[in-house]
Amino acid sequence: MLDFSQTITSGGRVKNADALSWVLEGTAEAALIGRCTGGDETACVELVRMHERMVFNLAVHLLGDRDEARDLSQEVFLRVFRTLGSFRGHSSLRTWIYRIVINQARNRQRWWRRRHRADQVSLDDHLREFGEPPAQADRSPYSLLVSKENATRLWTALNRLPFDQRTALILREIDGLRYDEIAYSLDIAVGTVKSRLTRARQALRAELLGLGT
Repeated sequence: MLDFSQTITSGGRVKNADALSWVLEGTAEAALIGRCTGGDETACVELVRMHERMVFNLAVHLLGDRDEARDLSQEVFLRVFRTLGSFRGHSSLRTWIYRIVINQARNRQRWWRRRHRADQVSLDDHLREFGEPPAQADRSPYSLLVSKENATRLWTALNRLPFDQRTALILREIDGLRYDEIAYSLDIAVGTVKSRLTRARQALRAELLGLGT
């Protein structure tokens, strides 16, 4: 989907790693990381292919703009390869990459705010790429959104939430992460994740009601 060959071969050199945490020792993931940190470009390409769609989709959801998401994805993988040597296996590699995406997206949002661009999002891109959010049987308000019109209202409402609330909601309701994975990705406690999700759902419900009037 995205071409990261330049990321891997120039400017994205992987630093050597010390021994990985015992949590990953002997796993296929540890072997792949070892090959990447050993300078195996084929392994680096494999790592990108495993995670590029997740990175790009999350970037689109967080930023609301496909071009910005492509740029962010490049930045994320540059960061991944520059810091892979410090990865110690305290989470899955995927969750560790989630954290990098979120941190990079947060920095970009701050950059936008300083230039008064925080409200510039492309809702049409969301719908073209993702359509309606997946049905979640017992997760209000998503179970109520059944039409494209409602999906548009959802993305509008999501983009009005504070970044941290929107991120927690996307990770839980769209990406399906567990509470502990969200906690690691956001560098907060599990209890904070739950309270943030509660506030985000309440705020989203209020936004949807407001948009419907």
